Amino acid sequence: MTRPGAEWQNWGRTARVRPQRVEFPSTRAAVQRAVKAAAARGMQVKAVGAGHSFTGIAVAPGVLLDLTDLAGLVEADRERVRVTLLAGTRLNKIPQLLAPYGLAMPNLGDIDRQSISGAISTGTHGTGARFGGIATQVTGATLVTADGELLVVDEGHNSDLLPAVALGLGALGILVDVTLQCVPAFLLHAVELPEDLGAVLDGLDARVAASDHFELYWFPHTDRAMTKTNVRLPESAVRHPLPRVGKWIDDVVVGNGLHQIACSLARMLPPTVPAISRASVRVWGDREFTDVSHRVFTTERSVRFREMEYALPVENVRPAFDALRALIDEKGWRISFPIEVRFAAADQLWLSTAYGRASGYIAVHRYWREDPTEYFEAVEQIMLGYGGRPHWGKMHTLDAALLRDRYPRFDDFVALRDRLDPDRMFQNRYLERVLGE
Repeated sequence: MTRPGAEWQNWGRTARVRPQRVEFPSTRAAVQRAVKAAAARGMQVKAVGAGHSFTGIAVAPGVLLDLTDLAGLVEADRERVRVTLLAGTRLNKIPQLLAPYGLAMPNLGDIDRQSISGAISTGTHGTGARFGGIATQVTGATLVTADGELLVVDEGHNSDLLPAVALGLGALGILVDVTLQCVPAFLLHAVELPEDLGAVLDGLDARVAASDHFELYWFPHTDRAMTKTNVRLPESAVRHPLPRVGKWIDDVVVGNGLHQIACSLARMLPPTVPAISRASVRVWGDREFTDVSHRVFTTERSVRFREMEYALPVENVRPAFDALRALIDEKGWRISFPIEVRFAAADQLWLSTAYGRASGYIAVHRYWREDPTEYFEAVEQIMLGYGGRPHWGKMHTLDAALLRDRYPRFDDFVALRDRLDPDRMFQNRYLERVLGE
């Protein structure tokens, strides 16, 4: 289906465009036709999933391919514990597709509205020192290249390209399907607690090493950390899910409704932020439950925000976090959104933020109606000083000249893009900035 171009904007309202043409392909062949037609007209093409990136990575001034209809399960391989999904499949739909086969994704982030192709292409990740980002689960993919042909990348075809294609920024072609390495379905035992920030930071290395999945949130202007510790259990373990009403109160009423009110009030009356933050740490968290993995990993987020996140060598997380705390005190800023700290294992994907090193992630946020520029740019300088690599789908100011030194395989990726897309059919301003012309 084709429609005239209407304005597209991302979820965070940080990017918008009025494409010349919008198409809604529902098959691989339809994507091929769209790419060939765009090439014949000399137009550039970009695929869009859920629009959850805060950067302009999905902005499509030429042809926008909305992959909403290119969704669903292609194949499940019980013996190899793998599934192949169409590229537009949303993360929140995958658990029900895997359930009949007794499978689950090994790890997830805390938001599940993205498409699988968008999540892997931008380096979306969860937390867990022994687990990589979602792209590390990719064992194969099919993409439509600039000539409109299908390129299969898996163990038997072009396997040397997998470390590039699995996290390709949308720069190598249009993903049409993705094969994921799954695991048998499992439960998570979750403990969420407000704790003394100093004690958590002093024991951070041990907490991360001892946990399957550990993360913390810190509300600036408080001395408390909200910690989340998840332990993996077999599917046969006894479930103790949150009561439906209690979960609704915690996640919808408090986590979204009251937080929305708090952000709006803080924007109008910045001096109230410290008091609001202290109140927030008293009502958030402090619960324990056991449920199927995806219901524990992910949470509903309806309060709109902007985000910047940097990956650091894991040993630099504490000093960078301390420097960030000192910065907020020094500047006298009133920050109403918590700062998030997560962890991931090293991997070998060429443009992964965790390439070659165990990593910790520090993410900062601002309510979408507040200007994040001064805060984010100052935080960015701290992160760069500690060896940081920016999340590809979150706000940052780096360009190819600065990124090249932070990724050992950067030039290899650019050379592959030159080979697969010499005329830059899949280019846009963001990719031109971060990869070069």
